[in-house]
Amino acid sequence: MTLSLGNNPYNRFSWEDAEFPILCQTCLGDNPYLRMMKERYGSECNICQRPFCVFRWCPGKGMRYKTTIVCQTCSKMKNVCQTCLLDLEYGLPVQVRDSVLNQKHEIPKSSVNREYYTQNMEGALAEAGGSVSGLDLIGHTQAQNDQLKRLRRSEPYYKRNAPHVCSFFIKGECKRGEECPYRHEKPSDPDDPLSSQNIRDRYYGTNDPVAAKLMGKLSRQPKLDNPEDRNITTLYVGSVLEPITEKDLRDHFYQFGEIRNIKMVQKQHCAFVEYTTRQGAELAAEQSFNKVVLHGIRLNVRWAKPQSKQTGPGGDIQQRLQPVPGLPGTLPPPEKMNQSGEPSAPQSQPGPSSSSSMGQGIYYPSQDPSRLGSGKHGSQY
Repeated sequence: MTLSLGNNPYNRFSWEDAEFPILCQTCLGDNPYLRMMKERYGSECNICQRPFCVFRWCPGKGMRYKTTIVCQTCSKMKNVCQTCLLDLEYGLPVQVRDSVLNQKHEIPKSSVNREYYTQNMEGALAEAGGSVSGLDLIGHTQAQNDQLKRLRRSEPYYKRNAPHVCSFFIKGECKRGEECPYRHEKPSDPDDPLSSQNIRDRYYGTNDPVAAKLMGKLSRQPKLDNPEDRNITTLYVGSVLEPITEKDLRDHFYQFGEIRNIKMVQKQHCAFVEYTTRQGAELAAEQSFNKVVLHGIRLNVRWAKPQSKQTGPGGDIQQRLQPVPGLPGTLPPPEKMNQSGEPSAPQSQPGPSSSSSMGQGIYYPSQDPSRLGSGKHGSQY
């Protein structure tokens, strides 16, 4: 069945024309002298199936050419990159971002409803002047979430732009050697879920294997449990090095509640922050655990233990161990020398019983205090 140009999916008034793509820093590459190739109405969007302006470029030397796969309207509605479909702010999959922020941004998937919804969103974005995304128009905000900050990369991951694996190299038939523009590496396991990814699933945030891997990593991250003793209102702050002062700690921790005292222990490179209320201490522990960075130094925030319960290294082990029977006890300190300058005779020490001693202690040569130069001959040196 032939469709006319007046049909809704092929309406020329809804075709997109742009001057520059919406890309993330990783897809854009590290080359400051980038050559961008533009093709008007070169392909249809993989989501809304409308013709759009296609861009193609090479991110850098030794990288593969990349191209846009969705239109700018679909990109703005989800606030994602036109090429990798990852979030522009955090660089994470849509499923991870929406699940952590408790957002549900459902887009119609049928042809007529999707076209109607896309046209309305396109008009709303045009009225807003392009300063907001589709998430803001439907009442969602990009709140600064600490979990998303821990999951995202601190720097662009340019290895994602590497060339594909050479198929002739896998078969052992590649004759170009080092001049081959493709990678000569062993491919990934075909049974790996990351090897089969769908563009629509990544865009809508459903059944995304990359998102499932990141969510599993998020669930395995350590958590700080509150102590049962409600009288504990002090936090231990470790890794307090020289650039960090008491004022820096007070400026950060005062936002969670009233601070009673801050004790700096410069020798141990730590500090103790005491709050007046338990509620303020719990809020500070929740918001500061593995999140505080001062002067480029990540601080280690934990609950402080009461001084009566603190034990030295090996203290708990020494209390649980039982003495071994049959071993000699602790040796007494050596006695003073007599007037002649010779040490007195060693006393017998308790030891394991034997048939010859019949209850008397066994004397070991190592127990003699006159050995190892402690006598009058050793004092000459």
